[in-house]
Amino acid sequence: MNFGTTEILLVVAVLFLLFGASRLPQLAKSLGQSRKAFKEGMREAEEDERNAQISSNAATPQISTMSDEALMEEMRRRAEAKQS
Repeated sequence: MNFGTTEILLVVAVLFLLFGASRLPQLAKSLGQSRKAFKEGMREAEEDERNAQISSNAATPQISTMSDEALMEEMRRRAEAKQS
């Protein structure tokens, strides 16, 4: 949706009538600050999501491919080492 020169001038004229010339700079400033804060919040949310994704990938436990016999032997070895 593209606005032409006429539409933009009409919108500006309506804004002047509604708010007056003294309030428009304040409105523009607050709109700019809101936009900046929104972009900052989005950037921080993306960083948090990226960091959470990285930390969750690092904490994923690895599944052992030991056979049952090797696992039982390792458990016996550790039990013997613990007793001595």
